[in-house]
Amino acid sequence: MLFPIFSLAEDRVSPSVSQLIIGIAPTWDSMNGRLQRLDKTPEGWRAAGPPVPVLFGKSGLAWGRGLINGRDQGPVKMEHDHRAPAGVFRIGMIYTYDRSLPPGANYPFYTVGEGDAWVDDIHNPHYNEHVIVEAKNPPAWFAKQKMRRGDFAYRWLVEIRHNADPPVPGFGSAIFFHIRRGPMRPSAGCTTMPEKDLVELIRWLRTSANPAYVCLPRSEYLVRWKIWELPDPAATGLF
Repeated sequence: MLFPIFSLAEDRVSPSVSQLIIGIAPTWDSMNGRLQRLDKTPEGWRAAGPPVPVLFGKSGLAWGRGLINGRDQGPVKMEHDHRAPAGVFRIGMIYTYDRSLPPGANYPFYTVGEGDAWVDDIHNPHYNEHVIVEAKNPPAWFAKQKMRRGDFAYRWLVEIRHNADPPVPGFGSAIFFHIRRGPMRPSAGCTTMPEKDLVELIRWLRTSANPAYVCLPRSEYLVRWKIWELPDPAATGLF
């Protein structure tokens, strides 16, 4: 069952959210940042562990299409702009090469097969969607968009539901948390981190907590956290 994550009329966090992932970049054009997991407790938001280093898009961040969007200033996310989406987003399915999640994890997942693809072609009616094709007779576009590549960075994909409800062609696709390829190798728009930190995030996620991802430049978080009813910056360990 899906619960409303935000009251869109008021742009505030719903009481149903009890897990937040917060990624903060120094500026709009920063590829490096830090990420924190927080649990809502009767005493308020509490960090679930120490902050971890992350990489965003090689060109930084841009406003995405999620549960809460800014867009009054700053760049807007577009396909192939090499920017990670900024805003607040639902967490979707975990996609993995493995047949099970790490020990202790309990979250919806899908084992990626030879016929799975994530569509980034703006002309395809399944743009920004997971599709399954006949692997022995795939369409022409499949080779560039297949999900099972034997690439260690994609062993774990946690979907960040940017531009997903519904997708609008051209505003960006295939946005995930995944394993980084190196400490100075940013993504094309995903949020990446060391595998040990991603596995810890996967173990922590719970469907009942309605987890959401907040990704913002530092200045935007400081301006918006009270309006959007996000955790106090001091509680995040990121400021």
